[in-house]
Order: sequence, then structure tokens, then C-alpha cells
Amino acid sequence: MKKIDVLNLGYVGLVSTMGNDLEVANAARVSFDKRSEPDAEGQLKKKDQKLIDFLWKEEHTSPFRHCVLSFEIYAPLMVARQHWKYAVASTFVDDQNGWNESSRRYITEEPTFYIPTAGDWRSAPEDSKQGSGDPINYGLGIELTMRLFNLIEAAEKEYQHALELGVCAEQARLFLPAYGMYVRYRWTTSLHGIMHFLQQRLAHDAQKEITDYAFAMKSLAQEEFPYSLSLIE
Repeated sequence: MKKIDVLNLGYVGLVSTMGNDLEVANAARVSFDKRSEPDAEGQLKKKDQKLIDFLWKEEHTSPFRHCVLSFEIYAPLMVARQHWKYAVASTFVDDQNGWNESSRRYITEEPTFYIPTAGDWRSAPEDSKQGSGDPINYGLGIELTMRLFNLIEAAEKEYQHALELGVCAEQARLFLPAYGMYVRYRWTTSLHGIMHFLQQRLAHDAQKEITDYAFAMKSLAQEEFPYSLSLIE
């Protein structure tokens, strides 16, 4: 599995894929009972590149749903829950998404957390109710990092104490701070699904942490679908 590290402890891995750029073109050409082949060097022909351009520009997206990518992701819960919206309630990807996530109902492995460094803390934006602004004062960032570290350390002690008292894992986890805790999950989606996700989460107003994951996913996906992913800026 090819992996790219993200944040302090997270990663994105590409587990498997099905299809390639040419299959996108051929899924569209089946309407006319036609099929294209690679050129003499095994590359996508210009006519197929133009067809893929047209399909994406005109939002004829069904041909992109015949290719599939499966990722393994280790991310803070605040990232995972933003990401999860792309696996549910999406009219164009119904029945094309798979999502399986590790659960602390069943596992008691060492909890890991995303703790921003002093230079990672961002201010609230002045002109929006969501998102973030410029980095805050570095000295204040040091204070916040230490406060968060101390909070997590205290919470982990309470969690371990509950387990030692014989409390079940599914309730002991209540002592753990949720949003920064890393969770591991598999996301399987169509090529269209990942392209839609990247369009939104590489946008300038997306949360930085999920944008970091989106860049990693794009880098891995582009190795397998170089032409299609080149359409996502």
C-alpha cells in the first residue's frame, strides 16, 4: 500500500484501484458500441483526452463512476467526520461508497491525538462564521499546545483507570477527547466520488487539515488516473 504521511501522525494509503483513464472514455463510447485502445506507446490517445475533457466540463459524470479507488486513512476525528459526508446522502454516488471505521467499542489500542504545534493555531476569520484566518501569536500558540497536551494526558489517565476498573471499552472511551483523536478507516469510492471530493476540499475556503488529506489523496490517485485527475486544480 502506497502511503503519504499527513499532519503529525496521520496518513493516507491507496489500497487498490479498478480501471484507468481509458475506461472512462470507453464507458462513454459504449453508447455508440465503440471502444478505443491505447496508442502504440500505451498512452491515452488525444481523442480520448478530448472526450474526457468534454465529459467533465459538461458534467456527464456517469462514465467516471466505472472506476474505483479504495483508500485507508488515519485522521483526527474532526477530519474524518467532514470526510464522511461524501459517503452518505450523495445522489450521484449512492451505492458506490464504502466506509469502514475502527471502533473503540472493540479495540483498546493506544489512543493517538492530533496536537497542533505552536505555529499551527489559526485565528477566527473576520468576515465569515466558519473557517480560519491568519496564524495567531506564536507565544499564545505555545500556551495552547501545552494546554491541549495536558488535557489529553489527563484524559488518557482517566480512560486507562476506567479500563482497569473493569469498565467496558465502549464506555471508557467517553473520557477521551473526541475531535483530535485519530481514527483509522477505509473509504472506497468511484473516480467521480474522489474528483468531487477534491473539487470541494482543495478549495481555498476548506479547512486546512482536510485539505492536507485531500492533497495526499490527489497525489496517490493521480498516479493511477493521471489524465482525469489533471482536470482537478
